[in-house]
Amino acid sequence: MKKQLSSCVVLLICVLALVSLGVEAGTCNPSGKIRGKKPPPGQCNQENYSDCCKQGKLYSIFRCSPPVTGHTKATLTLNSFQKGGDGGGPSECDNQYHSDDEPVVALSTGWYNKGSRCLNYINIYGNGNSVKAKVVDECDSTMGCDSNHDYQPPCRNNIVDASKAVWEALGVPQSKGEMEIYWSDA
Repeated sequence: MKKQLSSCVVLLICVLALVSLGVEAGTCNPSGKIRGKKPPPGQCNQENYSDCCKQGKLYSIFRCSPPVTGHTKATLTLNSFQKGGDGGGPSECDNQYHSDDEPVVALSTGWYNKGSRCLNYINIYGNGNSVKAKVVDECDSTMGCDSNHDYQPPCRNNIVDASKAVWEALGVPQSKGEMEIYWSDA
């Protein structure tokens, strides 16, 4: 009887381990942390509800994003891709600035995938509406809190950072700051 009970316990542990591995396969864990630096006066653009790094705060970094599916869950954030906007420098994909009236996005590092989605379109679904937007930039999940990143923290690993035109097409007030959406490659 003890042998049967031991075998059952071992089998149960094996099943639980396999189930937890299956759940973990779809996750993306932090790759490390960076320590925040206080931005010099006037060096962090807080347009569109952008955060500035806090001195000494630890920020998670990610080299991955959740898996892309035909209906990938993400957080939509607001960004200006115009010169002088909170997006910082020109877009990574084409070294250009883009009007806030153009439906463009930056994707978290893992989804940006070393530029493989550059200048391609994605479909974004939210608030009962959808919009097609061009990928023009990376929302860097691996670095931040420096002049190259406008003294903003690293992006989370599930961000679609979108222009005002995307928010307007979805019929969402920009004052909301961020919202849950789904996206897919177009």
